[in-house]
Amino acid sequence: MKALHMLAASLSLAFAAPAFAEPPADIGESVEALRQKIGAVGVSIAIVEDGKTTLARGWGPRKLGETAPVDAETLFQTGSTGKAMTVAALAILVDQGRIAWDDPVIQHMPWFRMYDPWVTREMTIRDLLVHRSGLGLGQGDLMFVPRTNLTRRQTVERVAYLKPKTSFRSAYAYDNILYAVAGQLIEEVTGQRWEEYMRDHVLRAGGMKNATADSEDRFRTANRSWPHARLSGALRGLGPQQVLDERDELGRNGAPAGGLALSAEDMATWLKIQLAHGALPTGGRLFSEEQAKQMWTPVTPMPITPLPDSLKPAQPQQQSYALGWQVQDYRGHRIVQHSGGVFGSITRVVMIPDRNAGFAIMMNSEDSGMILGLTYELLDHYLDQPDFGWPTKWQDWFEARLADGKAYLEQTQASPAKIGPSLDLARYAGRYRDPWYGDVVIGSTAKGLTIDFTSTPRMAGRLKHWQYDSFVTDFDDPAIEPAYVTFALDADGKVTRVTMKPVSKIADFSWDYQDLDLKPVEDKK
Repeated sequence: MKALHMLAASLSLAFAAPAFAEPPADIGESVEALRQKIGAVGVSIAIVEDGKTTLARGWGPRKLGETAPVDAETLFQTGSTGKAMTVAALAILVDQGRIAWDDPVIQHMPWFRMYDPWVTREMTIRDLLVHRSGLGLGQGDLMFVPRTNLTRRQTVERVAYLKPKTSFRSAYAYDNILYAVAGQLIEEVTGQRWEEYMRDHVLRAGGMKNATADSEDRFRTANRSWPHARLSGALRGLGPQQVLDERDELGRNGAPAGGLALSAEDMATWLKIQLAHGALPTGGRLFSEEQAKQMWTPVTPMPITPLPDSLKPAQPQQQSYALGWQVQDYRGHRIVQHSGGVFGSITRVVMIPDRNAGFAIMMNSEDSGMILGLTYELLDHYLDQPDFGWPTKWQDWFEARLADGKAYLEQTQASPAKIGPSLDLARYAGRYRDPWYGDVVIGSTAKGLTIDFTSTPRMAGRLKHWQYDSFVTDFDDPAIEPAYVTFALDADGKVTRVTMKPVSKIADFSWDYQDLDLKPVEDKK
C-alpha cells in the first residue's frame, strides 16, 4: 500500500500544473544584445503569470539621438493589438444589455450601408470584428493610411462603396475598416466618441493609468516613444533607422482598429484582466466571464501560410480569428495572440491560457524579425522547451524577405519597355474619382505630371513615365509606398480609367492601391 501511495503521489506531481516560472534569467542581457545587433531603437516587455507582473521594463532610447531611456511607463503605439480593447468596450455594452453581439448593425446605426443591400441587413456586430465580411485584405485602408482629412463618420459612410471580393461570411480576409465602423457604433450607442469611451470605461476603469486612446493625450505625455523606420534603402526596411514625425500618424478615423498607446505596466494590467476572464486585479470586473468566453471563441477559420523548414515548429495546425484575438496552437498548446503595427512601431501580445501566463513586446521601430524571435523564445521558455535559436532564425527569415523584395524590385525596374506614352502628357491630366476613396488629381506642369490624393494630406508628388501608359509615383514623402499608375484609353485616345498597384511586392497590405477604380470626373462647364 505504501508503494502504491508513493506511486500515486509521484504521478500527481508529474501531471500537476507547472510551477510558477520566472522570466528567463538572462532576459535583460539577451534583449539588449539583440537590440544592438539588429540596430533596433527601443524595446519594452511586460510579462505576467498567475496574476503577477514578473517583468515590466524597457531597453534602448525613446527617440534616436536622445538619452531618455525606455522604462516600464513609456508609452508605445500598439497598432492592431488595440482591436481587442475595442472589443472589450463592446463587451461592456453587451453586459449592460445595450447591444448584443448578433444584433444587426443597422439596429443601432440605421444609416449604415454595405455594398450589397442583403449584407447590409445581415451584418451583425460580431461580423464587424471577425474578418468574414467579403471585403478583401486591407480594403479601404487608404481612407486612413498614411493619414486623412476624413472624419470617422465620413469613413463609415464610404464603406457602402467598397465592392466585396468574396461572398459574405465565406472567407477570411483581414480588414481594419470594419473596426472603424465598430468605433462609430460605440459613439452611436453611448453618445461618447470612441476615444472618450475607451478612456473612461476601458483604460481608466481597467487600471491602465498611462494608456491613452487620443493622440493629443499621448503627445502631452513626456514619457513616450517616437516612431522609427528604415526608409533610405531600395525599399522600406532597408537602410539606417531614422526618426519619423510622430504627429504624421495614421488617420484617427481608423483608431478603433489600432490607435491606442500603452506602456509595459499598462500591458501587464491588460494581460491580467484577459487571463482572469474580465476580473480586475484590484477586485471587481471590467467585463463578465461570458463575454471573456466570447472573445476567445474561434469564429472565422484562417488559412495557414507555409513556413520554411527552419521555422516549421512555429507553423500552427489550426488558427482562427475570434473577437479581436487570433487563436491557434503551438507545440500542443492553445495560444491567444495578436500582432500590431503602425508606421514606426510594432507590438505583439501573447497569452498561454493553460499556463496562466502572457507577455507583450513593443518596439518603436519596424524590426519584425526581432519581435518574432523574442515572441517564440518566450513561448518556449514558458512551455519548458529547449533553446531553438528563434531570434537568429526569425531574423534570417526577415532579412531574406527583404532581400527577395529588393531583388524583385531590381529585376522589374531593370528593363521597362521603352514604349509610350501614347498621349501628350497634358492629356493625362484631370480629376479622377473612386467611389470610396474620393478624388485623385493628375496635374500637368512644365516639369511633367503630378499626382495628389486629395483626401490624404501631403500624399502628393510627381509621376514618372514607366512604360506604355503606365507611370510610377515619386511622392514628396519618402515614407509613402510608391505605386504604378496606369491609364486606360478608348479608341479615340481618351482616358477612361486609372488603376494602381504597389511597386513593392512586400508593401504593407494597407497600401491598397489595387482597390482603387478611378474614373474621369466630367468637366461641368
